[in-house]
Amino acid sequence: MTLRPAFILLFALPLAGCKQAPSSAAPDVSHPASSVSSPNAGGISGVVAFAGHAPERVRLDVSADPGCNRANLPAFTEQIVVNGHHLANVFVYLKSGAPDQTAPAGSPPVVLDQRGCRYIPHVVAVQQGGAVEFVNSDATVHNITTLPAQAGNPSVNFSELANSAPRSETFKHAEVMLPVRCSYHPWMSAFINVAPNPWFDVTSSDGAFHIAGIPPGVYTLAAVQEKLGEQDVQVTVAPRAVTKVNFTFPSR
Repeated sequence: MTLRPAFILLFALPLAGCKQAPSSAAPDVSHPASSVSSPNAGGISGVVAFAGHAPERVRLDVSADPGCNRANLPAFTEQIVVNGHHLANVFVYLKSGAPDQTAPAGSPPVVLDQRGCRYIPHVVAVQQGGAVEFVNSDATVHNITTLPAQAGNPSVNFSELANSAPRSETFKHAEVMLPVRCSYHPWMSAFINVAPNPWFDVTSSDGAFHIAGIPPGVYTLAAVQEKLGEQDVQVTVAPRAVTKVNFTFPSR
């Protein structure tokens, strides 16, 4: 269900001479900021915020499987991850106004790792026609199950042995928040977002997103969070300028 938008649309900044302040947050490895070459291309950037008291993340007990502790990573619930009122793991993309496009042949896959009996990153995004590579970095066996709602996207159910060769799957149709689960470790959860075009990103730990290489025009920009729903806003992208858009998701 689409939420009532709560956002701040700011202004377009010329690309020339524009510098962003450095961030101390860990780099977003779920999907590099989109970029398509165009002489008049603009961009959209912003931050997704969380208003209200963030729910406490619960530490998960993974001690039942010794192979889960190899990475020595503490496991916490990831449904809502807030850092300083900034919301991580939000899928942001051009929902309408841009033509559907399939990922170019030979595009590198997006990597979804299994490490410390967690999916890392928790949320990934790939352009339709692109592939996701499932990696098992743990000293234990994992089972990967995808639960697509969109016909044509792969419904897979396979196991990966400890440190086995990665396996890739191609996702041909646009779909948001496609669930990924592990039958052996029921707390493991991730989401794959299949974008209809190359203009998308996933917010990093500081809530930031940046989408580059957008042809000038008017678009619907959507922000989707697995528990808090979706917010949409109309955005005008000017030639060679960055439009600033901030979203705010309220607590429930």
